[in-house]
Amino acid sequence: MSVGCLGVVLFLAPSFILLLECVVAWLRRYLSRGCSSLVSTISWFEASSLSRRGCACGIQSERMGDDPVDRDARIVFSIGVKQEGDAEDLFIDLLGLVLDHHRGLLFVVDSHFHRVQVLSYDGDDGFSFVSKFGEEGSQPGQLKYPWDVAIDHDHDRILIVDQLNDRVQSWSLSEQSFISCIGQHGTGDLEFYYPRGIAIDKHHRRIIIVDSDNHRLVFLSIDFSFLFSVGKKGSRPGELYFPSNIAIDDDRHRIIVTDTENHRVQVLSSIDGSFLFEFGSKGGDPNKFMYPHSVCIANQGRIIVADSGNNRLQAFTHDGHHISSFECGNQPSGVAFDEHRGLIVFSASNQLNVIGANQWLPDTFTWRVDRHRHAPPWIKQAVSTMTMIRSLVDESALSMIPNEILFEIFSFL
Repeated sequence: MSVGCLGVVLFLAPSFILLLECVVAWLRRYLSRGCSSLVSTISWFEASSLSRRGCACGIQSERMGDDPVDRDARIVFSIGVKQEGDAEDLFIDLLGLVLDHHRGLLFVVDSHFHRVQVLSYDGDDGFSFVSKFGEEGSQPGQLKYPWDVAIDHDHDRILIVDQLNDRVQSWSLSEQSFISCIGQHGTGDLEFYYPRGIAIDKHHRRIIIVDSDNHRLVFLSIDFSFLFSVGKKGSRPGELYFPSNIAIDDDRHRIIVTDTENHRVQVLSSIDGSFLFEFGSKGGDPNKFMYPHSVCIANQGRIIVADSGNNRLQAFTHDGHHISSFECGNQPSGVAFDEHRGLIVFSASNQLNVIGANQWLPDTFTWRVDRHRHAPPWIKQAVSTMTMIRSLVDESALSMIPNEILFEIFSFL
């Protein structure tokens, strides 16, 4: 660099820092008012870049201009196509989703084809096909319209709700091979009637199954021994009417249940299944539902509900107050939260869609040292650019800003 250029840089550095501080302060005030338009605008470049280079994976990507999701810059990528077929790059009737953070995998229940698909994913390039397992049938290791899936890392297994076979199957997580199954049709302790949801309560070492057409939740020990059940058909607090899905709020020892035919969400104690509170009623306004399907817990205990009949996701605080809605175009069926990258993944019809970090809900991604590699691409690029500029300005205030502070600054953009 010439002496003249270096002088200009040194002269402008203090002004640049002051300008940056003003911008960040303004952004703090702007975002604190709950405005998401800026986030959408800033994410335009990232979304446009992804759409130009395409999804770097074996799964086909399709954009349809008449779908609101296709025009939403907050969707960083979508996978799946709308025509039918049985290849690994096609989906029909996607239901349950679960993320394996340890291996960087997404398990997707591909119900129409009676199987589970396994996709590899990262925050920058989307998904790629890894494997699939399951086939139609009623024998051990076969599936019939599976509905949901859960991961038990402590025992290296995947638990699959085998809906039309009225049972739950256990598969090896590392080898993706069948281990065992439990359940049969009925109303008894270890009997089910179209089960549709499953979750693992890590604190109490329990498996909780949504026994949908028996209008109850069934609590099992980690080795599949029956413990107790809660719920019966009805609309009063603690009663259920065709529930579909549950999520566990580990921090608050609570179970979140989509009480589908009652068009509401119920919150129960994970200790004994007792009723705590409920929110929602039938309708299309915020805080109302039409056949809520699935649910997941995001950071800060926020509750995200796939409001299927209203073609949207709805987000709520941990105590059930409405935050925001996200229009999905088609009926969303499954939803999952990536706690490391801050992504929200949802299934709708034959496609998976991914909402970028901090693009719909604020602060889904918060930077920490151990999350450096999971930062959104635009934050990485911004910090990289600042670091490059800083390297040219020796012994200036700009050169003294640590990368940690840069990440904190750009996490607001």
